[in-house]
Amino acid sequence: MFKIILYILMAEFPVATRVLFEISRILNTGLDMETLSICVRLCEQGINPEALSSVIKELRKATEALKAAENMTG
Repeated sequence: MFKIILYILMAEFPVATRVLFEISRILNTGLDMETLSICVRLCEQGINPEALSSVIKELRKATEALKAAENMTG
């Protein structure tokens, strides 16, 4: 369902969406188009962008730690 919404948004705002994704890529955020769109929607709903950024960073750290632990155990 979300992918359908994403395609609709891209059709309505193709230039803005591509520009935003290109900026994200240049800044090496590691966000794919779907994740970036979710972040934009959350910010539009009033989520603090800095808090969202902190959550994403913490989730990435936790994911890396889990992967490292899995690699050590086998």
